[in-house]
Amino acid sequence: MNVRADHIAGATFVIFGLTIIALSGDLPFGQLSMPGSGFLPMIVSVLTILFGLMLFVTAGESPRFSELSWGDDKHALLVTVITAIAVALYNYLGFVITMAAMMIALLVVIERRNPLRAAAYSLFIVFLTYGIFQYLLNTPLPASPFSY
Repeated sequence: MNVRADHIAGATFVIFGLTIIALSGDLPFGQLSMPGSGFLPMIVSVLTILFGLMLFVTAGESPRFSELSWGDDKHALLVTVITAIAVALYNYLGFVITMAAMMIALLVVIERRNPLRAAAYSLFIVFLTYGIFQYLLNTPLPASPFSY
């Protein structure tokens, strides 16, 4: 069997979905009329597994894994590092500061966009998202040390 890129990606999604199911197993599932906190992780995990299996089965259309170009490794590493820093700071700096800083860093450092436009776009998206979650959905997000 020729191992193709979609074989690896599909298997990774299946393993990831199974891992999430294993880690969220102690959360209450609830019922369809009153879902518990384990309901959404289970649905997302099952869909991830199904899509991973579909990707694995149709992998014949993708390039061979050994023929893939790894020229974007620096780009991928930067995205991973910036995201990991944002995850580590999320509970300390809150949603607004962390997400704005992460989006600005991704746009300016990685995508090399104009800093002023990147900041304006990032702040617009972050405040729009904050408003939707805080006021429309009544879902509190982690507050910053400055109480917003």
